Amino acid sequence: MGKQKLIKRLKSYYPLERFHAFITFPAIMLYVLYHHTFKDVIFLLYGIGVVIFILIQGQHYWKLKLYRLLNKPYDQIQNLKLFRKAKTINFYLMALIPIVFLFQLYINDWSFIPENLMNWAVVANVFGVLEHINFYHRQLMIDNQSDAKFLMTNKKLKVASLAKDLDENQF
Repeated sequence: MGKQKLIKRLKSYYPLERFHAFITFPAIMLYVLYHHTFKDVIFLLYGIGVVIFILIQGQHYWKLKLYRLLNKPYDQIQNLKLFRKAKTINFYLMALIPIVFLFQLYINDWSFIPENLMNWAVVANVFGVLEHINFYHRQLMIDNQSDAKFLMTNKKLKVASLAKDLDENQF
C-alpha cells in the first residue's frame, strides 16, 4: 500500500477509534446504567470498560503511526514504553474476566437473569480480548484489499503493526 493511501486510511482510523473509545462505548455504558441496576450489569460494564481501555490504546497508536508518516515529532521510546505497560495491564484485565463473571453470577444467586444482559456481557468481554489480539498479536481486521490478498496468499493473519513495532524496538 502506498504512503498516501496509508495516510488517508489512518486519517479515518484514528478519529473513528477515538470516537468509539470516548463517545460510543461510554454512551453505551451510561445507557446500560440508566436502564439497569449496577449489580445486574457488572460483567457487561467490565467488558465495555476493557474495550474502551484497549480502544484508547489503538487510537493512540494510529495517531502516532500517522504522525510518523507525516513527519510530526513524537517521543517514540516513551510511547513504546507506554504500549508495553498497557499490554501488561491488558493481560491482567483479561485474566480478571472469569473472576468478574463468577462475581456477577454470585451476586445474582448463581443464575442468569434477563436483567443482567449476560449474552451481551460475554460479547463485550470477548470483543475486548479480540481487540487486544488485533493490536498486540495478529491483525484480525481485514478491511481492505491488501489485507485480504495477504491472507489468501499466505493462509495466515498478518502480525499486528503494534506487535512489529514493539518487537523491532527492544530497549
